[in-house]
Amino acid sequence: MNTFLNFMKRNYKLILTAIVLSIALFAFTNKHKSGRDPGKDKLLLELLTFVIEKGHYSPSEIDDNFSKGVYKEYIEAIDPSKRFFLQSDIDEFSKFETQLDDQIKNRDLSFFDLTYNRLIKRIEESKNYYKPFLESPIDYSIDEDFNTDYEKLPYAKSVAELKDKWRKQIKLSTLSSLTDKLKLEEDKKKSISSDKTKENITGTDIDPTEKPKTAKGEIDKTPKTYEQLERETRESAEKSLNEFFSSINDLNREDWFSVFINSIAVRFDPHTSYFAPDEKERFDVSMSGKLEGIGARLQKKNDFTEITELISGGPAWRGKQLESGDVILKVAQGDGEAVDVVGMRIDDVVKKIKGPKGTEVRLTVKKTDGTIKIIAIIRDEIEIEETYLKSSIVEKNGLKYGVIYLPKFYIDFEKSDSRDAGKDMAIEVERLKKEGVSGIVLDVRDDGGGSLKTVVDIAGLFIEQGPIVQIKSAAGKKEILYDRDKKVQWDGPLVIMVNSFSASASEILAAAIQDYKRGVIIGSKQTYGKGTVQNVIDLNQFVKSTSMGDLGALKTTTQKFYRINGGSTQLEGVSSDIVMPDRYAYVKAGERDLDNAMPWDKIDAADYAIWNNQTNFELAISNSKKRLSENKQLKLIDENAKWINDRSEDDVYSLKLDKFKEEQNALEETAKKYKSISEYQNKLNFVSLPYEKIAIQTDAVLKEKRERWHENLAKDVYVEEALNVLDDLQTKSVVKSVEPFRKKSIKS
Repeated sequence: MNTFLNFMKRNYKLILTAIVLSIALFAFTNKHKSGRDPGKDKLLLELLTFVIEKGHYSPSEIDDNFSKGVYKEYIEAIDPSKRFFLQSDIDEFSKFETQLDDQIKNRDLSFFDLTYNRLIKRIEESKNYYKPFLESPIDYSIDEDFNTDYEKLPYAKSVAELKDKWRKQIKLSTLSSLTDKLKLEEDKKKSISSDKTKENITGTDIDPTEKPKTAKGEIDKTPKTYEQLERETRESAEKSLNEFFSSINDLNREDWFSVFINSIAVRFDPHTSYFAPDEKERFDVSMSGKLEGIGARLQKKNDFTEITELISGGPAWRGKQLESGDVILKVAQGDGEAVDVVGMRIDDVVKKIKGPKGTEVRLTVKKTDGTIKIIAIIRDEIEIEETYLKSSIVEKNGLKYGVIYLPKFYIDFEKSDSRDAGKDMAIEVERLKKEGVSGIVLDVRDDGGGSLKTVVDIAGLFIEQGPIVQIKSAAGKKEILYDRDKKVQWDGPLVIMVNSFSASASEILAAAIQDYKRGVIIGSKQTYGKGTVQNVIDLNQFVKSTSMGDLGALKTTTQKFYRINGGSTQLEGVSSDIVMPDRYAYVKAGERDLDNAMPWDKIDAADYAIWNNQTNFELAISNSKKRLSENKQLKLIDENAKWINDRSEDDVYSLKLDKFKEEQNALEETAKKYKSISEYQNKLNFVSLPYEKIAIQTDAVLKEKRERWHENLAKDVYVEEALNVLDDLQTKSVVKSVEPFRKKSIKS
């Protein structure tokens, strides 16, 4: 989940001097004893354990039990499908299962070195497992099966057994692809047969030897033989595996060591983690929604780097020369010498392309038509539109309503004048007010969180003033964050939409709105359940020497937050006022399902006043529950959710073509029952606000994105019910003399 930043910095000032002295002394001592600087990996281990032990909210004791957790986490992380290591490897590794605590304390890397070298060796060996199998036709008449429950499956006892595991795994993949191709071929034949029937009825002569002609953009109806289809699946599988190993080859020792470091960090709690330098940069981009570069998304295809998308509004998009599908061959900085990037790690290619605003980069690209072109682009600041909130207007029963979708509580901590979720929300609410909306739906479904400051700012838009969230530090000190602005920007009906993936900052907002009875919370039975605060610590600040290069950052849990009613959202999340079933209702995916999550607890409630300007609050909830109990669409969704959960436990697949087809046909027949879920229409028309209508006239990409969003909203039964609730919250007249808040008596 995303983190809450900058609320705990003063705590680190207390230990900063101690850490710097400790690390400096460690480096000095080792240098003089050994005649060389300590390794970067050992330094990272030193920093990791020291910072966590001094700054974590509730640091675990690094003992044998901790060691077992690290061992399990790491082995599963580097070989999750058990396709590389043999049982003999695991037997050798297991000797370290209770020794890692001592190795961590002593900065001993022997376990990592052993596993890393063995992993690289096994990966190299496995490259030879799949190609021989894919060289000749696969026999799908053999009655055998394959179990995909990798967690419970044993490791292969021999190379022969491991090769057979690879064979079955590949066979399942190609069989699935072949089944799909055979079905498409059957549909194609039916279509050709239907076309011939129609032509015969009209008296058209047909030459049986003539192949169906295919116009550009049409589906090729030329029949393919089983042999052709089978060969295509093997070719496709080999291409995918080649790309898989190409991506693995891009990983260096530093990348694998980051996995080991994170296996240690995550044992303190699920949200403590290490950011390698590149990951820290990506995290900053995700939090701010901005970066400096050309505005293009890249992906690696074997040795080549391909443009997959141009970010709307970015310099590459504005230049209209670079296109999706272009392959980057060389990169030059301004008039400098072009560097060949074929075969280069994608992260390194990205580093060469990104750069400060106003500088020039020259890309030598191979266009989709095969021509080679040099394209010069001036870098600029790019805003990633998908990060930012967006809104829409819809009419229902003669009233206008606003729907605001907030994907993240974003902020740029480096630039106070930059846009953030709080500022943008205030602007968007004001725009909706000018359009005369009678209610607002705020959608934070799938919103994993972000900045704590923006939560306080956003909640403050809907209440007069008062506490928003309580925070408790490791030392037991409690802090309350307040909205101190008496202005209520929106005092009308409000609905907050959540689901089981609404986490962290989303839960604080929902909890505050619920505790004030300011709005109705509608969605999953409960939200994710992340009630902890993280702080991102730049590890470079603790080391004076720069010889080690960038050390990255550590995200560690420093505080827990609590609702203003005193309860924690940790594990329990926020329970919806109106519960709506969804397809993930029975899937274990919350904080409560993690084995080392921090516990739930509670503290004293804050002093706050309940919103008293919504006279039909309980009636709206009651009406909604009655509607839901009679809603056939939601009953079908709940039934589908149970089926999905049951299906997730089916791990054994037949590798015999006939049996596999029977199994898939049976699943498809059952799935047909739930097809209407995706075809649902709520018959509502969602439109952009005036300012956005102007923007999309010159921005085809934005236009397409908004149209797609509006189409999804028009299929959304959850949004439909949220609007129904807004309808029920409407009052014909509001008594202005009534005080909008009433004091709640709280015993401290």
